Amino acid sequence: MSDPAPVDHRIPAAAAPAEPVPDYVSALESAADYLSAEQRQLLRRAWAVGAAAHAGQTRKSGEPYITHPVAVAKVLAEQGLDVETLVAAILHDTIEDTPLSRESIASEFGETVAELVEGVTKLDKLHFADRQEAAAESFRKMLLAMARDLRVILIKLADRLHNMRTLGAQSPEARTRIARETLEIHAPIAQRLGMNLIKAELQDLGFKALYPLRHRVLERRIRTEPLVRREALAKIEAQLAQRLTKEGLHYRLVSRIKSPWSIYSKMRNEGKSFDQVMDVFGFRIVVGSVAECYHALGVVHAAFKPLDGRFRDFIAIPKANGYQSLHTVLFGPYGSPIEVQIRTTEMDLIAERGIAAHWAYKHDGGTATSAQTRAHAWIVNLIESQRSAGSSLEFLENVKVDLFPDEVYLFTPKGDIMSLPRNSTALDFAYAVHTDVGNHAVAARVDKKLVPLRTKLASGQRVEVITAPSAAPKPQWLEFVATSKARTAIRHQLKQLQHEDAVELGHRMLDRALEGLGTSLDRLPPPRLDGYLAEHRYPRLEALLHDIGLGNRMPAQVAQSLARSEPDTADLLAPQPPRSGEKILITGAERGVITFANCCTPIPGDEIMGFHTAGKGIVVHRMDCPNVADYRKSPERWVQIGWDRAVEGFFQALLRVEVNNHPGVLAQVAAAIAQAESNIDRVDYMERDTRIAAIRFAIEVRGRKHLAEVIRRVRRLAVVHGVQRL
Repeated sequence: MSDPAPVDHRIPAAAAPAEPVPDYVSALESAADYLSAEQRQLLRRAWAVGAAAHAGQTRKSGEPYITHPVAVAKVLAEQGLDVETLVAAILHDTIEDTPLSRESIASEFGETVAELVEGVTKLDKLHFADRQEAAAESFRKMLLAMARDLRVILIKLADRLHNMRTLGAQSPEARTRIARETLEIHAPIAQRLGMNLIKAELQDLGFKALYPLRHRVLERRIRTEPLVRREALAKIEAQLAQRLTKEGLHYRLVSRIKSPWSIYSKMRNEGKSFDQVMDVFGFRIVVGSVAECYHALGVVHAAFKPLDGRFRDFIAIPKANGYQSLHTVLFGPYGSPIEVQIRTTEMDLIAERGIAAHWAYKHDGGTATSAQTRAHAWIVNLIESQRSAGSSLEFLENVKVDLFPDEVYLFTPKGDIMSLPRNSTALDFAYAVHTDVGNHAVAARVDKKLVPLRTKLASGQRVEVITAPSAAPKPQWLEFVATSKARTAIRHQLKQLQHEDAVELGHRMLDRALEGLGTSLDRLPPPRLDGYLAEHRYPRLEALLHDIGLGNRMPAQVAQSLARSEPDTADLLAPQPPRSGEKILITGAERGVITFANCCTPIPGDEIMGFHTAGKGIVVHRMDCPNVADYRKSPERWVQIGWDRAVEGFFQALLRVEVNNHPGVLAQVAAAIAQAESNIDRVDYMERDTRIAAIRFAIEVRGRKHLAEVIRRVRRLAVVHGVQRL
């Protein structure tokens, strides 16, 4: 874009320029023929203002720059958007690229238009370290803009669509980058908002720009479709039309033509050849009412036999983006399946335009459509997730699950319907109900049967979550949840719990170190404590204790600094041997600040020692662990540690079991371990010959007594030659 010529910030007084109206403005007015004459005059006024503001600016193709925002407005007019959105689309680049101010737009066209223009402008003012970060952060900004007014994202999608239509003027590198971003971010958002027409065109233009040769080959194959196939399509269409007419239904029947992108996606994702993908006939039947949808379904099932298990009722249970339709697959007369979609005129409009269909804002006393309500609920849910996500990249990774939905529909105990992505578990359902329900979940009842939280759910099931006030998220939960809301909430809660435990552990360790020097935190002079915090840039005591708990600061050194009476006493860097006195006791409730070494897997009852490790807190080893010898070289990092009498929970232990090498032995050993009420985490074959096999089991036990019971039960088996704890 060339540099803008200096322009007066105020909007010109004339209603429109004297010269004839260009064709691109006439095309916009023709597309917006649903607006009143007064509203169309406002569009022309917006064009006059935009043309004056963008005077002298050109696109890379050489056209006047104003042709682009007017074309964006035309895309939105074809979707039936309100006049405020169209005016904002015409002016969407003025604040960023011209001297025209937000205040001028607000005084001339109203506050709503100014807010929409400003919302789109903020999306464009982004500078990033790399392309991956840009994609993630721009996506986050998009969602924030959408949360305020969904029309901002509609303008942005239309802007991207026109840019994709005119992508030829860009360099090859820019074409590739813009196309990939369109396929990964903009098209999925259009799909999630139910805007299938815009989504389909974005996907096809993105595919054409990213893989021009593949697109050209597929397009040519579709165009040169065999005559036999065209005749078969016409014959099926005639048979369906005849049956529907005989039943007295008023309908619109159209055959569905596959796009190059949809064919390419199926070939790639399902491993099918071009002929296999094309060997499916598709039809859409549009009728007047919901009752007629089910009537038409009966008619097509009478004409051709349906495939078992391929019927989907999205009218009774709509998709999350508001899409409604009946889907069925029939046996065709030529051995090829026939895919049929049946819906009402209104459903067809919503299927194509999504939240843009029947646009209604409450300032006219209207209420938002169901598609808008669902879209807004989805966005609000994502906004909650992004507040808890650690980074933009983590956030984008999380919501990719929601952008490509393949849903299961479930019932709450009260009979309400909830939709979740495919592969969702009972725990995902718990978090979908409420974050607090997920955080305290312990099990679930699926169709009145008790199941663990990792159980995958199927459509039509009734799910009830069982909670306990003392329950809390576990790191293992992240391994089996499928939704971004659950993953984000678990991570957030684990961070919170780890912080609390680190502060508590740090408090105990610092107090213990201070007691060895004849003082305590409570007896320290406040000015000395405040001075230490300020010197080391800690905003409050809690931050210092957190750092000690995580092993980033040594409690002995902090204690010496705090307890000294004179500034020059004691060498702060001198290693401090572990002091006798109170041990730190493990209760089993510690989350993230006490970890158990994999080299020796300590369990309650073992003699143990703790080693203070930066970023990990205390790592616990058995006293007989071979690695303890190395840790003796750093005595200042030793921590006296023991087991609390009331220690609870399960701890990992490793067993080496030698057995006869024949089929069924593994199952016998696993059964014996299960009878001793222990879970198996992992099984590995260590050694194997024709007669004897050595197997390593990672099992969960409550302590040494429980482990002894497991070993006794395994040794009793006739097939076992020996059991050894590793």
